[in-house]
Amino acid sequence: MPAGVMVPARNMPSMISGNGNIGGFGTISGLSLGQQPNNNMMEGQLHPFEMTQNTSESEIARMRDEEFDSALKSGSENHEGVSGEDDQDPRPNKKKRYHRHTQHQIQQMEAFFKECPHPDDKQRKELGRVLGLEPLQVKFWFQNKRTQMKTQHERQENSQLRAENEKLRADNMRYREALSTASCPNCGGPTTVGQMSFDEHHLRLENARLREEIDRISAIAAKYVGKPVVSYPLLSSPMTPRPLDFGSQTGSGEMYGTGELLRSINAPAEADKPMIIELAVAAMEELVRLAQMGEPLWMTSLDGSTTVFNEEEYIRTFPRGIGPKPTGFKCEASKETCVLIMNHISLVEILMDVQQWSTVFSAIVSKASTLDVLSTGIAGNYNGALQVMTAEFQVPSPLVPTRESYYVRYCKHHAEGTWAVVDVSLDNIRPNPAMRCRRRPSGCLIQEMPNGYSKVTWIEHVEVEDRGVHNLYKQLVSSGHAFGAKRWIATLDRQCERLASLMATNIPTGDAGVITNQDGRKSMLKLAERMVISFCAGVGASTAHTWTTLSGTGADDVRVMTRKSVDDPGRPPGLVLSAATSFWLPVSPKRVFDFLRDENSRNEWDILSNGGVVQEMAHIANGRDTGNCVSLLRVNSANSSQTNMLILQESCTDPTASFVIYAPVDIVAMNVVLNGGDPDYVALLPSGFAILPDGSSGSSGSGVADAGGSSGGSLLTVAFQILVDSVPTAKLSLGSVATVNNLIACTVERIKASLTCENA
Repeated sequence: MPAGVMVPARNMPSMISGNGNIGGFGTISGLSLGQQPNNNMMEGQLHPFEMTQNTSESEIARMRDEEFDSALKSGSENHEGVSGEDDQDPRPNKKKRYHRHTQHQIQQMEAFFKECPHPDDKQRKELGRVLGLEPLQVKFWFQNKRTQMKTQHERQENSQLRAENEKLRADNMRYREALSTASCPNCGGPTTVGQMSFDEHHLRLENARLREEIDRISAIAAKYVGKPVVSYPLLSSPMTPRPLDFGSQTGSGEMYGTGELLRSINAPAEADKPMIIELAVAAMEELVRLAQMGEPLWMTSLDGSTTVFNEEEYIRTFPRGIGPKPTGFKCEASKETCVLIMNHISLVEILMDVQQWSTVFSAIVSKASTLDVLSTGIAGNYNGALQVMTAEFQVPSPLVPTRESYYVRYCKHHAEGTWAVVDVSLDNIRPNPAMRCRRRPSGCLIQEMPNGYSKVTWIEHVEVEDRGVHNLYKQLVSSGHAFGAKRWIATLDRQCERLASLMATNIPTGDAGVITNQDGRKSMLKLAERMVISFCAGVGASTAHTWTTLSGTGADDVRVMTRKSVDDPGRPPGLVLSAATSFWLPVSPKRVFDFLRDENSRNEWDILSNGGVVQEMAHIANGRDTGNCVSLLRVNSANSSQTNMLILQESCTDPTASFVIYAPVDIVAMNVVLNGGDPDYVALLPSGFAILPDGSSGSSGSGVADAGGSSGGSLLTVAFQILVDSVPTAKLSLGSVATVNNLIACTVERIKASLTCENA
């Protein structure tokens, strides 16, 4: 097929190999990851034609040949005698004479190029008329000129990069020489490079212990699968040091698993990449159809509030897919649509950048990494991008096991202003006995709307084996609301509002305490964002954690773990003890959220405030709901001998979850932040609450739309982080554990007493 012709994707064979280059492995409908540039093309694809689906290949070839002949006859190097004798010459290979543009023509086009490097048809015709050239000759000259300028620019960039590389090499050699002559600061004698600190020694011992554990599990797996499980390096980077153990208890390793799925997977082999691309293209086609279809695949509930997935209809409509549902697994599928205050290009960038994606969805994504990038896309955007990823999805409670997934993510630009991003599991390509969750085609369809808005249709379709879910959360998880499309899109909607408030410039100045300094707002919101991410990362049942259950009363058992904080400017150095517990309240999520975020009722549950009066000093609204805000609170101590305490708090709510997260902050550090200083060096140990609906039929998430009536019960998770010793290598005492246990137990009792009395 002639280069430069744009053919509808459904008539094209698949052209992408595993490494993103062009290849061929069969026809795949829907693949449009682009074509390799042809040597005859001057800028990408030369003169693409607008084709309809009914254009035959012979017509395409004829039109392309005519275009190519025209280019030869009137290019920047022109033929003489394009009419007359040449037209009558029967010899097809007659040698033709060339001449170049005149100096005057080149000067005039050079001058025009400086003003307008991309002239339109009207400008080309006018310029050609003035210079005595055909419009196509002008068009080709400008194309060649743009290509020449691009090449020169790239050559300059390469020279700069070489210079920077040489500078880095010189710095590296200088540092190596400095290390070789380093001396001990204590005794003045020579020191050995690689001399291990206590922390490094401890990590080496821990690494050896983990290798032994992997070998042991590999041997066990060999008995069942017939071959040993290959041990691979951990995928998450950087990895948080493993918390210390408590006595002889095993923590949550047996209950929640030890992350075997993510630990036993590495980048895909070259032989697997064609199959991965084929699977991604088929998944994209399925996702678009799922988003556009209605009944009978998506049935509306009797009350009209939700859509119900018809699994039998799905099997009839999509008989192939990724294979039958594994034995013992159940299907969860949901669809939600929402209009978001963010343009479609920014949404695509968030979804395709694993760092941004895991930050925006920090309440759902506990770990994520990109194993391999099969394609970065074409035309300078994410159209056609393919990434092999792993991720761990969580509910903000240690009572719900996380869901680990190994999948490919594919992004495609469909019609003008419409994008789609799809995930699909790769477990059928590389089976894993530890797999407990697999993603059928899931993702979102993003449509551009006026004024920077986007319409997003989100699809979540997974098959899971939900072992280990605590009875408190079984109804919420089985209803599909814990990990469903509604939670994903509600979280994205709230984060879009948060970003819009960060970029806002028209801040009302009438209310007292409103921060109007733009730099101060950005610094404070950035600090609050880090606080929320830290809290969400430490409250779930991630396989990176080792929770130990303290003896309690069953449902209200307190789980604790420790972590060393070393060389982290965002945390106070020392030994940190985390404690969390989850329990049910017969009160709507909205009522619980309003009670916990209100500074006037804080002394009813906050033991550390010692009965002092809590006053809001400053706040930043970051959402439509009045509960979505960042506040700076001051606790005026009732004891005059004690200094007042500052607390940074963020409260956020959406229809599926609510959070109230806070941390004591240093007064001097906060003054720096409020003046626009760098918030990364403010030490934080966040504590707080995660509020979820209990999953009953009357429960409606955060109850934002609830005007005070009952909307079911709530599942409340309370989590504290306490610095028990400023020395990271200190041993944890039983007294510290008992103190934190009593602290969290008293807080729970106070919350229950206050809310149940009001609800009575």
